[in-house]
Amino acid sequence: MPVNSRGFIQRNLLTILTCVGVLSGVVVGLITKNSSSEPWTKRQVMYIQYPGDLFLRMLKCLIVPLLVSSITCAIGSLDLGMSGKIAKRAITYYLTTTISAVILGIILVTTIRPGVIGGDSNDNITANKTEKMDAKRVYTVDTLLDLIRNVFPPNIIEATIAQSSTELSPPNGDTSQPLHLWNFKQANSATTNVLGIVMFSVVLGTALGKLGSAGKPLLDFLTATSEAMMIVTHWVIWLSPLGVFFLVVAKIIEMDSLAIIVGKLGAYFCTVMLGLFIHGFGTIAVIFFICCRKLPYRYITQMGQNLATAFGTGSSSATMPVTINTLDDMGIDPRVTRFVIPVGATVNMDGTALYEAVAAIFIAQLRNVGLSFGKLVAVSVTATAASIGAAGIPSAGLVTMVMVLDTVGLPSEDISLIIAVDWLLDRFRTTINVMCDTLGAILVDHLSRHDLKDKPCLELGEPHELMELKSANNEKE
Repeated sequence: MPVNSRGFIQRNLLTILTCVGVLSGVVVGLITKNSSSEPWTKRQVMYIQYPGDLFLRMLKCLIVPLLVSSITCAIGSLDLGMSGKIAKRAITYYLTTTISAVILGIILVTTIRPGVIGGDSNDNITANKTEKMDAKRVYTVDTLLDLIRNVFPPNIIEATIAQSSTELSPPNGDTSQPLHLWNFKQANSATTNVLGIVMFSVVLGTALGKLGSAGKPLLDFLTATSEAMMIVTHWVIWLSPLGVFFLVVAKIIEMDSLAIIVGKLGAYFCTVMLGLFIHGFGTIAVIFFICCRKLPYRYITQMGQNLATAFGTGSSSATMPVTINTLDDMGIDPRVTRFVIPVGATVNMDGTALYEAVAAIFIAQLRNVGLSFGKLVAVSVTATAASIGAAGIPSAGLVTMVMVLDTVGLPSEDISLIIAVDWLLDRFRTTINVMCDTLGAILVDHLSRHDLKDKPCLELGEPHELMELKSANNEKE
């Protein structure tokens, strides 16, 4: 084997193994699913998915300590002016890409009209809902208020295990009453309040930056914590080929016949996939080129590890440690990475925003509900807000999808019309979300390079173990 080829394989061994894990998971899943004439039970699927679940739990376990230590150190190591510049550039990028994704989705779904194509089969979907789900009644104003409420958690410890949500109940059991007249109460859902933890970490990092030398002991402690978490992340990442393999196999076995799904929802599925492809490799590429004067495709080829993990887990939050590790390997400034990626994994959901806009209008087309220009604008605004409020967990878009349907005047139960293909689309849109986050960090690093050049970087970059490994590899080459 040529020396160059051997060096390439050594440098990208983990990425190659993870991609092989995804592809072999699809193949093994299809073979296993068709090897038995009897349908697989939920318990059997659970046994197959068990190793993948353990891998997912390990990744999720890293999120909170990595979030707090990374963001606090990244902001605490910079002066307030520099932190503000990085934050403005990141937020501008997030808003631009999310709005672009929503507009693209609306243009595609109103042009292709997947809800009108093949009217007979779509009528069958509407009449015969084979998929059932409990669609929680959601009032759009409550959802937006909950989003802001979660930015300011009353208890930072509680924020690690729960986030606030408003629960509605009909007065005297009368469901015909308008939603704004329903009884409501504040409740906690068992999901990490990532938005609240991010805000707390930003404020704590800002305070430590203002303290100067007095805050250095705590900053040093959090720096050591961040480095330790990255070492643990490096260990866990080596389990990703096996973890994503079992997750994908279980999902393939669990799904209905792909031919039936594509036959019923083919036009909708293709519209979303086309939108994700155009946005990921077209819109984002244009934005990246305008800001950096170079195309992003060379960087995308180096993202195989975190993109494969995103597809396998279906969670941008769980993929966050892998994404940070990937950017460290690319040589991106750790102060940018450790601020931009956690925030991006929380609020930058381009794929979800595009999907929710397409899904809402697709269902309206199935129901023969006409949408005025004002309604389309309302869908775009609501889909943008809903994507920001969506948790970085598998199928979280289905929950926020309810408020988008409410904007169009459609019942929340209509989510059942698209749930058959949601699990698969969820994998692809999560992959696009993670790709956009990664490119966003590279873009912000490029725009901030002159500002960061004169600012000394604390040792919160790569863990010493990783730096030693890289330097040994460089010497070999």
